[in-house]
Amino acid sequence: MTTPDLTSAEESGLAVSREGALGLITLARPRVLNVLNSEMKERLAGAIPQFARDPQIYAVVIQSASEKAFCAGGDVRETVTLARSDIAAARLTFRKEYELIWLLECFSKPTVALINGIVMGSGVGISAFATHRVAAERYRFAMPETAIGLFPDVGIANVLARLPCEIGIYLGLTGRAILRADAMKLGLVTHCIDESEFAAIKAGLSEAWPVDGLLDERHRDPGSGELEPVTEVIAHCFAASTVEEIIGRLQAVTGPHREWAQGVVADLNKRAPLSLKVTLRHIREARELDLRQTLIADYRLACRFLDDADFHEGVRAVLIEKDNAPMWRPPDLSGATDALVKRYFAENQSDVLELPLRSEMQAARV
Repeated sequence: MTTPDLTSAEESGLAVSREGALGLITLARPRVLNVLNSEMKERLAGAIPQFARDPQIYAVVIQSASEKAFCAGGDVRETVTLARSDIAAARLTFRKEYELIWLLECFSKPTVALINGIVMGSGVGISAFATHRVAAERYRFAMPETAIGLFPDVGIANVLARLPCEIGIYLGLTGRAILRADAMKLGLVTHCIDESEFAAIKAGLSEAWPVDGLLDERHRDPGSGELEPVTEVIAHCFAASTVEEIIGRLQAVTGPHREWAQGVVADLNKRAPLSLKVTLRHIREARELDLRQTLIADYRLACRFLDDADFHEGVRAVLIEKDNAPMWRPPDLSGATDALVKRYFAENQSDVLELPLRSEMQAARV
């Protein structure tokens, strides 16, 4: 039995080890909340095929060495910095990430994501398609990309598109966070188990105990979620056909949920207008796509955002200079015309992501 060396792992941000029949992947970049950089993604992409082909490995766990976060997202500062000098290399970071997510989705063995703390962006990407997703007591899910001039990528539009009562549209546009009770009801996680049980889960998996039994016996009902009282409001407002209409319906809310609706409007007014419109169309179209097709669409959109200004400006304002005063282009929803949004979705041979079919991935034992 081997355990990960987390001290040395901090240099690369990720530790890969084996404990009996368990393959263990540990995100170990706690000082930056396990933000995934290119090296971490590359190491993860290398570990999965090895575990797939090892007959002694029964299951794989993805966990965090941070007390605050599972993973706070991808290293977008790395991407935009790279884009200034080498746009092709910046595009490659997106390509490699989406290939990694497809690899994780097609992995043929049980995969358990043990999630405590923040899980956002790329952290959602590497956990949302695990066969088992365990939320501990500090679980906090969000896809806040519209706040940095991007869109909810990493295949998550495929998940958001299938959530009930337009909640996926709400989460994708606003970037608001939810806790584990709501995540459980929405199917974003499969189990709610406190962190104190994580060691026992890993010990059982290391002896190849059946994963469902290990998790089911430890699951506890998390109770009512925070979204429950406003679900009908979300369903009505976010079913509108345009972002402008969504905001109009929110502004018209009266009664006990008026203050909540006005807060949502305030959040939407801070987001990149173009990101909001692209996100709405992307999630709606993902209802007719599978995950592979969604990732291919993600790549086309990501290339467009790399070419234009908002993503670079959002990262500057929110993550680099932290003045939280981005100058969006266009600055308002009226400027984000249908023609401009349509350009983002137009097919271009230079923006094609080629992903093998699921049958081809599994035949290759990845």
